[in-house]
Amino acid sequence: MSIGFPIYFRLPDSFAKMGGMYLGTPAILKPRKVGDLEGTFFVPDYQRGYRWGEAEVRQLLDDIKEAGASNYYLQPVVVKPMEDGCWELVDGQQRLTTLYLILRSIKNYLPQSELRYTLTYETRPGSAEFLDDPQAEASSRNIDYFHMYEAFVVVQAWFAEQENATLAAINLFQALTSTVYVIWYEAPQEPEFDSRALFTRLNVGRIPLTDAELVKASLLSRIEREHETAAQWDSIERDLWSPEIWAFATGSSTGPATRIGLLLDTLADSISGKQPRHRVPFQTFETLRPHIVADPQELWDQVIDLHSLVLGWHDDRNLFHKIGYLVASGRATFFDLVALAQGLAKSTFEAALDSLIAKSLDLPWHGVAALTYGGTKTNRTLLLMNVETIRRNEHSSERYSFNAHARQLWSLEHIHAQNSQGLNTVEQWTAWLKEHRKALDALDVSSDEREALQSRIDAALPTISSDTFEPLHREIVALFTPGADSDGADAPEAADRDEVDSIANLALLSREDNSVLSNSVFEVKRRHIINLDQSGSYIPVCTRNVFLKYYDKRSAAQQLHFWGPRDREAYLEAMRATLDPYLLEDIPENDQLDESEEVAA
Repeated sequence: MSIGFPIYFRLPDSFAKMGGMYLGTPAILKPRKVGDLEGTFFVPDYQRGYRWGEAEVRQLLDDIKEAGASNYYLQPVVVKPMEDGCWELVDGQQRLTTLYLILRSIKNYLPQSELRYTLTYETRPGSAEFLDDPQAEASSRNIDYFHMYEAFVVVQAWFAEQENATLAAINLFQALTSTVYVIWYEAPQEPEFDSRALFTRLNVGRIPLTDAELVKASLLSRIEREHETAAQWDSIERDLWSPEIWAFATGSSTGPATRIGLLLDTLADSISGKQPRHRVPFQTFETLRPHIVADPQELWDQVIDLHSLVLGWHDDRNLFHKIGYLVASGRATFFDLVALAQGLAKSTFEAALDSLIAKSLDLPWHGVAALTYGGTKTNRTLLLMNVETIRRNEHSSERYSFNAHARQLWSLEHIHAQNSQGLNTVEQWTAWLKEHRKALDALDVSSDEREALQSRIDAALPTISSDTFEPLHREIVALFTPGADSDGADAPEAADRDEVDSIANLALLSREDNSVLSNSVFEVKRRHIINLDQSGSYIPVCTRNVFLKYYDKRSAAQQLHFWGPRDREAYLEAMRATLDPYLLEDIPENDQLDESEEVAA
């Protein structure tokens, strides 16, 4: 879809009328060449920030290039003259900012080219200087600079992709000064002309404009301390862009361009009394608008209170982990938690959180111990085990990273795998044998025995098949599966299928990392986990503890390379101690109902 349109574009009635004031009859808009734009364009605080991404920037560049010598018309730029000679930019900020970044890039190839206009933001006093020299270091100062810099990088990349960047710059500059037009609409300068109202009417119905941006425009047009409110809005937005705060509150590592919408949506839902399953466009704005009109300061105070609530929960280590778990596991939303906290003292609220966590498991200890591979409740239990392990360490400032958790798809990893299920190709057989060949040096076997097995592996690899792989697989797995604990305690030669799939043999790992480790014995996985940890992969604390043999303090040195019955027992003991506050009371076996369906869940 092109960003431009034909010259015969007429002002819709909604553009010409705002409120009851008539601005004139619908008319053909006046085209103005981009090269003729001059002066300073002032972006007022009621405007949304710059938000064009790679798709929009490339679309504009490609459209202009494809238009060639033909006239190309951009959508309207709506301005209002200001007393100091600047233009108040009512609509068109995204286009003019992108055009400025393009002209700024052209100047790298054509130093004699001119930049005849500048842009400055009321909420970003240094924006003109930043646009003139976008730098990666400064882009982190605020979210608008970040998006401006990202767009600048896209423009530079576009030039670099052209067959002749200098020629592309010449052609683009010629087009911008001769055949590329903006549709110029100059609003009256009269004081009674309400540019904020026009901005709102122009943008209602445009998908890129969010409820939050409409709320901002409406709020700032009515509130007394509009500059202070705009600064507070900016500060709240910056806080919610913190990856850890956002993931803790929403369970997601990504979000909309305007993050304050979380608070506004929650406030609107609190007013309506329920959280909609599907939020329709402008539902939040329409819910809040009567309250903005009635008392803008009161509504804004409620937004500030919600912001303080989020930060308070985040800063409290206990609440952070309990709320973060409930959100990450899908057992509560931010709206649910705000509603739950209404009128409760902190201790009572925390007790209510504990009840929700217990309900998320809804199992006695024997039910937890019976959980197996493949169930959502197994995943949830291991997530809680990881979160609680960190929370309960009172002498540590470490926190569970819900942001890292939200960035990954998580799966259950067998701590020690024994079968070859899923190993079906020559590539898989070869990779498995090579990895396990390297791990043989960890075994306490004679050098002759080790070298003999390595020789048989080397001989089989060039012509590996299922017939040659399976005997080697069984032999290697048997060597890495303990027949007895090192202190002489009896243990089966190999765990049966139930033990392999038991929660005592499971840990959480990202699916990406898990795909590397599937069907490997404990020692091979232990080495991979260490490498992943060193390379910066997020390894949940209990998964790390498992592969560092943290839980069984009695194991001898040889046991370091195995995951045996004593390790599973110690892992379960730690799990029971950690999860105990959230477990249902065990009932005698004779009184128990059939729980197979619940365990499978």
